[in-house]
Amino acid sequence: MGIIAWIVLGAIAGFITNLIMGGGEGVVLTVILGIVGAVVGGWLAGTVLKVADVTGINIESIVVAVIGGVIVVALYRMVGGRRRTA
Repeated sequence: MGIIAWIVLGAIAGFITNLIMGGGEGVVLTVILGIVGAVVGGWLAGTVLKVADVTGINIESIVVAVIGGVIVVALYRMVGGRRRTA
């Protein structure tokens, strides 16, 4: 995938991940976490589960990227110590 496709996929995955997990990371960090999530999700799906891989901007890749994004955001918040306000 080209760099523009990774950015678009990361933005989509980051946006959906923010809807699922809530968050105030900001636009740039959301896209970065989405791209990292796409990489992590693609690695997990392709290598560990042998199911799918992030191959472009399609539904399957978005689902894989969002799952990876949720994992990455959860790890980011655990390491970063982000505190939630009630």
